[in-house]
Amino acid sequence: MPLPRAVLALCLMLPALPAAAIVGGTEAPPQSAVMVLNSAGGVCSAVVLAPDAVITAGHCAAGPQALRVHYRGPDGSPVLVEAAARAIHPGYDAGAVAKRRRSVDLALLRPSEPLPARFAPADLGAGEARAGETLTLSGYGAAKPGDPRSTGTFRNVAIPVVEPYGPSKLLVWMQGARGAGACQGDSGGPVTGADGAVLAITAWIGGTCGGLTQAVRVAPQRDWIDRTLSRWSLSAHWRP
Repeated sequence: MPLPRAVLALCLMLPALPAAAIVGGTEAPPQSAVMVLNSAGGVCSAVVLAPDAVITAGHCAAGPQALRVHYRGPDGSPVLVEAAARAIHPGYDAGAVAKRRRSVDLALLRPSEPLPARFAPADLGAGEARAGETLTLSGYGAAKPGDPRSTGTFRNVAIPVVEPYGPSKLLVWMQGARGAGACQGDSGGPVTGADGAVLAITAWIGGTCGGLTQAVRVAPQRDWIDRTLSRWSLSAHWRP
């Protein structure tokens, strides 16, 4: 399915559209992160696991829309690579937020051609976080609420954990001071610990941009991630 003109224009202007940006953060080089666009105009962030694989939020990849991995070329021009395969986590539940059910909001995408060598695969971490510990939230989302044209720049912000995990230890919740946190476009972005390893993937924000941010831990999903990548003849980098 070809991308419509509106989405092609999006690659140049990158306005924010439903997905869930870093509010109150600073710019950073996206060494292990790209964007995911869908043919309906959705924008998300994603983490590079291998030259031929990225991980993002499940809601960013669910549905019939065509998906493209997006990044900037050496001259700054937009590059779109079709997703040749996708795997939605079997525990993903599209109605989970409204019905307050548990959901493993993750998806893996396989670009139809390898990403440039400058996108180093991220390390996935098996560690846990404690309430009060500071993690780094990153993504391509908007810099402030109501500013869609600021979408498309990779940013970081350090915010504390306010609730480590639910009973199943699948999730982590974070909230920064003075509205610092996630916004439109940050779903699928990495949440990293002090060692730089990705501990979780941003999935949901409560209320407005910079509100309570929920992320899905990657460690409990190691088997699914490894099995899926193995099926694609790929592998992830895990830190002990």
